[in-house]
Amino acid sequence: MATTAVGAAFLLLLLLPFSISIPQPISDSHRSAASNLFNQISPSLEDAYEALRVFEILAIEKKPLDTADTCKKVLENLGSSSPLKDVFYALKVNGILKCNIDGTIFKDIASRLKATLHDASTLLDIYYSVGSLVLIKDQASDVDVLLTDANGIFHSIKALSQSDGRWRYSSDNPESSTYASGLALEGLSGVISLASSEIDQSKVSIVKNGIVKLFDSIEKYDDGAFYFDEKFVRGSEPQGSLSTTSSVVRGVNAFAAVTSGKINLPGDTILGLAKFFLSIGIPGDAKDFFNQVESLSFLDSNRISIPLILSLPETVYSLTKKGQFKVKVSTVFGSAAPPLTVKLVRAFSTGAKDSAIIDSKELQYNQESGFHFLDSFPKNVDVGTYVFVLEIVLHDSESENVYATGGQIHVPIYVIGVIKVGNAEIAVLDSDLGNVETHNTLDLSGNDIVSLSANHLQKLRLSFQLETPNGRVFKPHQAFLKLHHETKIEHIFLVGNTGKKFEIIFDFLGLVEKLFYLSGKYDIELTVGDAVMENSFSRLLGHVELDLPEAPEKAARPPLPPVDPYSRYGPNAEINHIFRAPEKRPPQKLSLVFLGLILLPFIGFLVGLLRLGVNLKNFPGSTVPATFATLFHLGLAAVLLLYVLFWLKLDLFTTLKTLGLLGVFTMFFGHRILSYLALTSTKLKSA
Repeated sequence: MATTAVGAAFLLLLLLPFSISIPQPISDSHRSAASNLFNQISPSLEDAYEALRVFEILAIEKKPLDTADTCKKVLENLGSSSPLKDVFYALKVNGILKCNIDGTIFKDIASRLKATLHDASTLLDIYYSVGSLVLIKDQASDVDVLLTDANGIFHSIKALSQSDGRWRYSSDNPESSTYASGLALEGLSGVISLASSEIDQSKVSIVKNGIVKLFDSIEKYDDGAFYFDEKFVRGSEPQGSLSTTSSVVRGVNAFAAVTSGKINLPGDTILGLAKFFLSIGIPGDAKDFFNQVESLSFLDSNRISIPLILSLPETVYSLTKKGQFKVKVSTVFGSAAPPLTVKLVRAFSTGAKDSAIIDSKELQYNQESGFHFLDSFPKNVDVGTYVFVLEIVLHDSESENVYATGGQIHVPIYVIGVIKVGNAEIAVLDSDLGNVETHNTLDLSGNDIVSLSANHLQKLRLSFQLETPNGRVFKPHQAFLKLHHETKIEHIFLVGNTGKKFEIIFDFLGLVEKLFYLSGKYDIELTVGDAVMENSFSRLLGHVELDLPEAPEKAARPPLPPVDPYSRYGPNAEINHIFRAPEKRPPQKLSLVFLGLILLPFIGFLVGLLRLGVNLKNFPGSTVPATFATLFHLGLAAVLLLYVLFWLKLDLFTTLKTLGLLGVFTMFFGHRILSYLALTSTKLKSA
């Protein structure tokens, strides 16, 4: 079919409904993106740790940075004067790189951290101190990091909690923060692991209840994804939904790992958090990428509930190609799921939700590919949009306590196919009696072009039928006809349908004003498209030669033809300019005579100097007056030189500005030397 550029763009718009957000597990695409994203990282150890941690989780062998240089930075930041945050991330990096650090350094750091904990008043100081001690415990087992006052430190952190499960950064700041909740839970888990004696279990239970209250404020998207939002807290960095949710997940996972019993959180909530992180796709920011990957690693191994992700390789299936409906169940990192069955509970059309096309069918399992599949679609499945309701059923009852499946999962499915276009006709009718003047049968699947002619007393009729592969009447999203005049003026008309037939009739007598009384050739273009129509098209049917009456004086004028927006960037028209012929100059001899007349006064001046007997007897002999006299004469010479330059090259404004400066200079020194001469003359007369 002949598809124009406009039609092609139109068909692309029809594919927008297929952009469905279905979570996909972490794949090789993330590994490739990590290699590119962390290729150039900043020199901070925080960024270095995030890069190393991402590569560790994704099992990428190549390190994102130079190990020797990074270990050197680690040693530098483990000094006694380094801030707590730098020490914390230096130890985190060392936990991955295993740098060669002397044991005495760990002992010195541990002593400093314990002293800091004794006087710490802010959540961040406690968080970095406790976190660093936990890291030292893992990296240097011979260093004493146990806290003798663990209950007191636990109470100090707990004192910053609020009734809604959120926490404050300090006792001086009354504003609570969801992001701070994650930091507090991590700090509490560290205190429990460092305690020299068991922490009061009643306090642990209170914290668990606080976690449940915190999850009461969780937000939810329509697709079942859960996340935490953060309001701006004075005195802290603003945090987005991703970093806030990641902080909570990190804190809850750490606290659950060091306490006995389970935290009473629904498995659907844990699954919703996994959907939130996976729905982001591949973040373009290194910090977001780290938060996504690390949070998913915690969810994949947490003690509360491990989420299982149901993913689809595609959501668009063709009846022409007889595509096979397939799903896959795995962990968030694509690892194999425990033994299970995927059940297709129900499938229905979005236009008829009460009528199921598939009811309670178990999908078959291919052990090699890991896909659960449906052999073929039932014969009653036609083109359209459907909702498949799926359910994951675990074989082992014990697995139900470990994994979260999410209950019934609604998946949107598009079934596409070739729409039959038939009984297409175009005819010119007599306006009074409706008799057919000209009749043509169209093959819309071919390239036939018709040529018609009509006047303002006649009508033009176009009709056709659309059927689905199952023989049902098909109503596309868009069906319109375009009349394109030879002056590039376009008119677009929607094609309506009555029953099985799509039909449009142009009564030219009623359209003369809309057509601006423009006679001539009109191209006829038909466009039919739908998201589930494989053979959407936009093609030229032919043209009609219209003979319309002359426009009345008060009739609306046709708009100016559209201007190509890119024409402004084209080459401009060439400018032909004829310069004025130069004026006739005087003869050369006359110019030389005039030059001689100009030089005569100067020659007379020199002759006058010789006749007067000019001498330098009155030139001052003292140093200061002699200097004034010299500068005065130099000023006069500079003025004369300025006149010459004005004659040769300088403009009037530059000359006047320079003359003003030289005039002040010459006048000042002239006044001083003339005053000196006058004073000398007075002394001589009086003597």
